[in-house]
Amino acid sequence: MPRDPQDDSDAFICEVCWHYFINEMTQAEVARMMGVTRLRVNQAIQKARAQGTVRIEIDSPFLPCIELQERLRSALGLTKALVAPANREAYDYHTPVGAALSSYLTEELRDGGWKRLGVSWGLTLESAVRRLPRLSNPALEVVSMLGGTSRGASFNAFSIASGLAEKLGAQYSLLTAPVYLSEGVDRAAFLAQELFAAHFAKFENLDAAVLTASDVSDKSFLVANGLPSEVTAADLRAAGSIGDVLGRFLGTDGKPIDHPIDRRAIGVSMETVAQVPLKIMAAAGPHKAPIIRAATRAGLVDTLVTDDVTAELLLAAEEEGA
Repeated sequence: MPRDPQDDSDAFICEVCWHYFINEMTQAEVARMMGVTRLRVNQAIQKARAQGTVRIEIDSPFLPCIELQERLRSALGLTKALVAPANREAYDYHTPVGAALSSYLTEELRDGGWKRLGVSWGLTLESAVRRLPRLSNPALEVVSMLGGTSRGASFNAFSIASGLAEKLGAQYSLLTAPVYLSEGVDRAAFLAQELFAAHFAKFENLDAAVLTASDVSDKSFLVANGLPSEVTAADLRAAGSIGDVLGRFLGTDGKPIDHPIDRRAIGVSMETVAQVPLKIMAAAGPHKAPIIRAATRAGLVDTLVTDDVTAELLLAAEEEGA
């Protein structure tokens, strides 16, 4: 027998929801069976949700990270946030974040829309490269975005760009220069060389960039192995730096600090990075929370890949307004 079209009793709402949620019927099927319009079924479902008759619960070990991702995305104004569970007992942040970045890049590359991918360096990127499956992207060019060092062979700028390209089945272009020029070298004259001009031109046409971030401490590979001998971490902190992105030491506002080392850096400018359509930052470890926040303030991050410990610290800092 057809129902009263205005019937919105609790019994009616409960019956609609039972068929829709428990019996997994479509709204059209529920409407036909109960002799009402599909609109009435939809309205009953919405009312049930509003008054708490229906509560949807998700029971999964992944739920805490998914909740963190959404909170982090909203708090930092990101397009996307990916949060991996850290190995807290072993203080291992790089491995899970590298694995998450590897999965993300694999999914993004399936569309085949990228022609140029800029890359940074570091342990997290090395971890991601190791986990990437072998793909075929002959039209893709991987472009190193900063100079390199002679140390840290497996995760310096040269190895990351070439190793990533090998896994992706892509071409690559290396910035064959030191990350910082020696004191007294004319940067403009150095970069005027034809091979550097050609490489820097590629920075203007990147489809995406994979960035990392470091703090200004002995935990930073750049601080420990890449700085000129006459520059110390204490000098950089005194000048207001809280960390670096692509070898450029930034303040809390995400802008390069006023220090001679910035004028000796060889790599893409922060202004150019900000114009890249998709900026992916992979940063692991709670000591990197301040530089991550600074980078987001400066518009250097669209997608953030991090660990749950760091994510919680970032959220706490945002809530405190620090």
